[in-house]
Amino acid sequence: MESKIEVLSTVRIQNNPDLYKVVDALNRTLKEKDLMFGLALDSQDQNTAIFTIYRT
Repeated sequence: MESKIEVLSTVRIQNNPDLYKVVDALNRTLKEKDLMFGLALDSQDQNTAIFTIYRT
C-alpha cells in the first residue's frame, strides 16, 4: 500500500511565535478532509516561515 502526499500550496510569510497554533488547529480540524499543514523556518532567513498545505 503506497501513501502519496501531494503539495497543494506553499507560501512564505513573516515568522510569528503563534503560527504553530494556527497550523495545529488546521491539522486537528481538517484531517478528515485528507489535508495536512506544515510550518518550517526558512534556513536562510529565521524571520521567514514556510507554510505548506498537503493532500494526504
